[in-house]
Amino acid sequence: MRHRALLLINRQARQGQNCLPEVVHCLEELGFDLIEEDTQQPQHLYEVIIRYQHEVDIVIVGGGDGTLNAAVDALVETQLPLGILPLGTANDLARTLGIPNSLPEACKIIANNQVRRIDLGWVNGKHFFNVASCGLSVKITQRLTKQVKRRWGILAYAIAALQVIWKSRPFSAEICINGTSITSKTVQIAVGNGRYYGGGMTVVHDATIDDQRLDLYSVEIQHWWQIIPLLPAIRRGRHIFSRGVRNVSGQEIKIHTRKPRPINTDGEITTYTPAHFRVIPSALAVFVPSHK
Repeated sequence: MRHRALLLINRQARQGQNCLPEVVHCLEELGFDLIEEDTQQPQHLYEVIIRYQHEVDIVIVGGGDGTLNAAVDALVETQLPLGILPLGTANDLARTLGIPNSLPEACKIIANNQVRRIDLGWVNGKHFFNVASCGLSVKITQRLTKQVKRRWGILAYAIAALQVIWKSRPFSAEICINGTSITSKTVQIAVGNGRYYGGGMTVVHDATIDDQRLDLYSVEIQHWWQIIPLLPAIRRGRHIFSRGVRNVSGQEIKIHTRKPRPINTDGEITTYTPAHFRVIPSALAVFVPSHK
């Protein structure tokens, strides 16, 4: 049986424009009838998915984590299963799910029809796959222009981080979780649903995208240079054992700050504090490798 698929390729993604003919050929050879739509403006993805929801069986999104984030709310509403083609710079959700960067292999995974239901994070009405955060990561996001990511690839994250770390200043936040209120003086708060974010950094060493919990860490340092020794541990998710890093987990979290602070979800600034976070268990079906 041939599957009807809505194909959404972000041509502005790092590999988007050049890979479109290969993707279309590969999917058609694997038995898909495709409806192709332009996604040069990711903010329109919600409308496109809603428009075609009764004409297709699945949605295939080619792009990075930002493109996937732009589609997630419509995917939740329609409950159409998601196929992922990693075409972005970081591809952290694909990494979490074990989906390779090879496009032919990623297409075969979708065709194999192995589905896994994953959790989603939710903050102030916006769903997210990987991480929502405020503080240092927002400044890094603001530095990561399309031009920088296209030129430097995954190294763009490290370059942007080095440019902003030395300017970081602590801010006060109140964190409410599991019936407890915590006052924090921090440069970075991250709330993770998945495992990887920010170009391969790990939220927590044992996090999975279907563990029905959110993992929060707060970097509570006084001087910018104190974050430098933490960077290798953050890469592996072992930073939670370091002095100056607070780690808590739960299903619902609230964060208040003195003034509204921007929050990025999967690398895109989408809301502000005060922030109300929840985990939505088994929220979405995604095609994954058979061993996942």
